[in-house]
Amino acid sequence: MFFPPFDIENSRYERKFVVSDMMLPQIVQHIKMHPATFSSVFHPRYINNIYLDTAELDFFYDNLSGRGSRKKARIRWYGNLYGNIGKPVLEFKIREGYLGNKISFLLPPFSFDENISQGALQQIFDKSDLPQWARDVLKHLRPSLVNRYLREYFLSFDGKFRITTDTELEYYAISANNNCFSERYGTQDVVVELKYGYADAVIAPGVSAMLPFRLTKSSKYVNGIELLHPSLV
Repeated sequence: MFFPPFDIENSRYERKFVVSDMMLPQIVQHIKMHPATFSSVFHPRYINNIYLDTAELDFFYDNLSGRGSRKKARIRWYGNLYGNIGKPVLEFKIREGYLGNKISFLLPPFSFDENISQGALQQIFDKSDLPQWARDVLKHLRPSLVNRYLREYFLSFDGKFRITTDTELEYYAISANNNCFSERYGTQDVVVELKYGYADAVIAPGVSAMLPFRLTKSSKYVNGIELLHPSLV
């Protein structure tokens, strides 16, 4: 599958911390007491994703094995999980090590319910203004996982670093057809992410070191597949 060349100058780092020994208020307190002076910059909101992968789950296994070059495809929207989705966005994420690029395309509205299927998604893609490379990639992909979480946003005083906290993580099995979303798994972990641009990598270790959380290799997509389909690991 062809993806655009990796754009290192416009890439960003995403460092993740999975916190299981603190409650969210304590985590937020540590973030706001950080010397970089992080403050809330957006109302908390629910994020919903439909992940797309090949029939052989190539994206999943590339992430699971820790391959340096990794890809991810998903449809993302905010707010309610079910019902009419007004502003869905198709996202392709391309990663080289800890660096990542994200390429996004607005999709037409659709309804997320038991009628969602590979065929229904293909109709949405057909109606979309997508470049040919994206259409070619999507021909090889099918829905593989749904997840949902509540995200809060924090920005450093200098605007160079962003921290997000994700709670209420839920994972739903999805197939190419006949989805009732009765197969669900939830976790109580809090995922903290520190994000910054390529140009700020030199000063990032000082910011990261002041967070009292353990740096972890974590992918919500991988975690969801492992929870719902442990036989694949």
